[in-house]
Amino acid sequence: MKASTRRTFASTFSTVLVGGTLGLAASPSVLGADPPQAIELTGVVRDFRERSDPQGHPDFERKPDLGFGHYCGNIATYVDDDRKPIFTGEGWKVYSQWRDAEGRPICYALYDPELGDTPGIKGGHSAGGIQSADSFDQWFRDVLGVNMSAPAGFTLTFRLQPDGSYVFDDKEDPLYQELGGFFPIEHQLFGNPGGIPDRNFHFTLELHAEFTYDASGAQEFRFVGDDDVWVYIDGKLVIDLGGVHAATEQYVDLDRLGLEDGKTYKLDFFFAERHRTQSNFRVVTNLVLHSGGIPPVTAAYD
Repeated sequence: MKASTRRTFASTFSTVLVGGTLGLAASPSVLGADPPQAIELTGVVRDFRERSDPQGHPDFERKPDLGFGHYCGNIATYVDDDRKPIFTGEGWKVYSQWRDAEGRPICYALYDPELGDTPGIKGGHSAGGIQSADSFDQWFRDVLGVNMSAPAGFTLTFRLQPDGSYVFDDKEDPLYQELGGFFPIEHQLFGNPGGIPDRNFHFTLELHAEFTYDASGAQEFRFVGDDDVWVYIDGKLVIDLGGVHAATEQYVDLDRLGLEDGKTYKLDFFFAERHRTQSNFRVVTNLVLHSGGIPPVTAAYD
């Protein structure tokens, strides 16, 4: 979509949350209703021990063989039957991201020169600090003795902004402001490992949501943070921020995904914090998301 035709979030809002379910409706001003002031999504956080621990996981506090940075292509462009990402190990280090016609960074899988996109620059082949398919399969699955998850789940609250977008930002949340970053399991599960700073840096987050596509809504999704992040819409990869890196961002313009107006689609979100120093997490979207189900967890741990 060209910049000249893109509307603001506030002027394109046409979805409302009714009775806990998402439905397409007329403008809130017509209905006399307002969009929800907040959206809550509950997922699963899994805690890991770092690789230097006798029971540690090999991928946490692991430096990629080509150095810290952004790596793409190590995860398949589709999810498996369990709606989990699939490790391929066919990735590369990113020297320059792919960008849309407005200069915004986008996933390489969405690159389309006919839309005015600019190609990125690939570096050398690397798995981005992931040891193997077997080690990666443990990131978003409960494995006794390897990770630990909270049976009650973990809830993120996205708050409505004046422009009509919904935002979660660790830098604007009082709890995470005090902690100095996104640390959702501070002193929980395996507990803080020590070190400087003494925060629980070694965890993953899995979220599943649904939304209704509005072809007239200029719908977008943006993530900024670190480390690895993968987002799928309708089972297809739309954000690939793999690797151990500083805060990095990508956008998704849903109009380029070939979705059907008025149809409900799944959004699957996967995040990993694997390295000390910082943990940043910011989502901006004008999608009115609702829960797509909480993955089952295993509460039986030694």
